[in-house]
Amino acid sequence: MLADLPEDASVWPLVTSTADNCLGQDCPMLDECPLVRARQKAAEAELVVVNHHLFFADIAIREEGFGELLPEATAVIFDEAHQLPEVASMFFGEGISSRQLLELAQDSVSEMLQSAGEMRSILDAATALEHRVADMRFSFGEDSRKGVWSEVGHREPMPKAIDAVKKALGELSNVLHKASERSKGLENCHRRAEELAEEFAKLTGDTPADQVHWFETFKKGFSIQFTPLDVAKPFRDMVAARKSAWVFTSATLAVHDDFRHFATQIGLNDLESLQLPSPFAYEKQALFYVPRGLPDTSDPRYTQAVLEAALPVLTASRGRAFVLFTSHRALNEAAEWLRGRLEYPLLVQGSMSKAELLRRFREHGNAILLGTGSFWEGVDVRGEALSCVIIDKLPFASPGEPVIAARIDAYKSRGRNPFISYQLPGAIIAMKQGAGRLIRDETDTGVLMICDPRLVGRPYGQLFLQSLPPMRRTRTLAEVQDFFSLLDSMKAARDETACA
Repeated sequence: MLADLPEDASVWPLVTSTADNCLGQDCPMLDECPLVRARQKAAEAELVVVNHHLFFADIAIREEGFGELLPEATAVIFDEAHQLPEVASMFFGEGISSRQLLELAQDSVSEMLQSAGEMRSILDAATALEHRVADMRFSFGEDSRKGVWSEVGHREPMPKAIDAVKKALGELSNVLHKASERSKGLENCHRRAEELAEEFAKLTGDTPADQVHWFETFKKGFSIQFTPLDVAKPFRDMVAARKSAWVFTSATLAVHDDFRHFATQIGLNDLESLQLPSPFAYEKQALFYVPRGLPDTSDPRYTQAVLEAALPVLTASRGRAFVLFTSHRALNEAAEWLRGRLEYPLLVQGSMSKAELLRRFREHGNAILLGTGSFWEGVDVRGEALSCVIIDKLPFASPGEPVIAARIDAYKSRGRNPFISYQLPGAIIAMKQGAGRLIRDETDTGVLMICDPRLVGRPYGQLFLQSLPPMRRTRTLAEVQDFFSLLDSMKAARDETACA
């Protein structure tokens, strides 16, 4: 196991099989393929457990007529169903990335060397495509950013860069066509070249109705996407097309005991709903702390102020904490600021795989884990190793994100308030997920610290408070310290009794 390999390491694409480079039935190693074996077992099973992405990938493959990944089911049960609108929007949209184009070039050269070494025209065409893709990346500008396609699509030098990539793709497709009879690998590369050329032309062309047409740039790459403004209709059509029972479960589907936000997003307003009480005694197991005196969240010193307020809490908890951030910028600032200020192990998201971070967190028993994104949900650490969760800000999605901005505009055009109808419910659900990391068992105890002054200073803060579990509340650091002191005393007493 490569435990210390970061999640964004450049080696991952080199050792990952994808729909593009998989030969399917033509693969000489088909009988030994782990994925094929998994599909065979799934077809024979009465119960199949998959993640949301694989479920929607199966839907996409069925619609394209390329078979299926999963067997038919009489019931489909989605856990963590609050994620569905976002995951569905990815699969109901379309996209292309520079990585796909570069992988095509690299795979074409690799197949040439194995099966058609004398056909140097493939190498020349693949190299030309790599250069044209690099030129197109520079046409976006140097910064890594997201934006709507209309910002760049028709501005020089982008049109010339697009035409150059189209030409390079066409030339590579032509030489691969001539070589496609030499091997299944070269035939597959030719098919990919044709499909990518069609997709590239579509995604660099006009914007379809009801789609957000946007791009994202990275240090050396880019992606271009169509994302539906609303997944309600395609999701509803998907449900209607399958003769299955559908069940959606999550600890965070409701906003203040109301399921309408979730139901509207997936287009199933006639759902039967049931909300069950938590088995946890939050008022006894947890303390909710909102510190005083923090600056406005837009203040450039805000993150440092959060860390200064968190430091005595982390000392009182003796580590054993998740510190969750709403941005990678704040995460990186915190990692730099906290180093050397506490005696406890510091684990930072991105430095190694998520699974390894969690393993080390549990193993240390007194570590502080700094996370964002994926650590807000789907993470289960029970027992004393996690006794404190600190959240830097209310998790509002950035209105500068192209898809978020387009959906906000769509709400406005319909005469609805996007903040009340869209942004606020989404932030409340995300907050409930982050807060839910703290108490995972009937015996868990700890402190939830939310630092955002808007929680008590803005009218909508009450909606957040009403949606959180019924914990005892305080705004006094001394009460937090007393809480942890009491827990330590109770633990010492239990240990003494056990020893006796």
